[in-house]
Amino acid sequence: MSVPVNNRRLFVVGTAAEIPPGERKIVDIEGRSVGVFNVNGEYFAVRNTCPHAGGPLCQGVLSGMVVSKEPGEYEYVRRGEFIRCPWHQWEFDVRTGQSWLDPKKTRVRRYDVQVETGAELLSDDAELVGAGLQKGPYVAETYLVTRDGEYVVVSL
Repeated sequence: MSVPVNNRRLFVVGTAAEIPPGERKIVDIEGRSVGVFNVNGEYFAVRNTCPHAGGPLCQGVLSGMVVSKEPGEYEYVRRGEFIRCPWHQWEFDVRTGQSWLDPKKTRVRRYDVQVETGAELLSDDAELVGAGLQKGPYVAETYLVTRDGEYVVVSL
């Protein structure tokens, strides 16, 4: 499902339950392979193509980084926030798409992700406002309709 909002298109890629914390889902969105990651309840999406040699980036290992302030002392930080390309082990931050191997030149395309309830997805307002319409002053009596569940939505 695609919904245009402010010249961006929103794509429902699944339910929040389909991508539990620490997991990912690789989806095809209009011919683009995109990996959607759940990092401790926050969702991020990056293009499933390594900018180094075109490898299937999102099929790689999720890990953190080891930092050290002095010899013999180290700390493992940001567990599960870096994706490592399975072809050549280049690492990218799933939050930003930033490379930590060659940060000035290399970056992977990232996409905005949000979680919407089913009721929010059923709203037609965004499409109407995007088409230049405005709400009028009169409102007819309506009845509440709800749907269970939350959906992960990627914005292109």
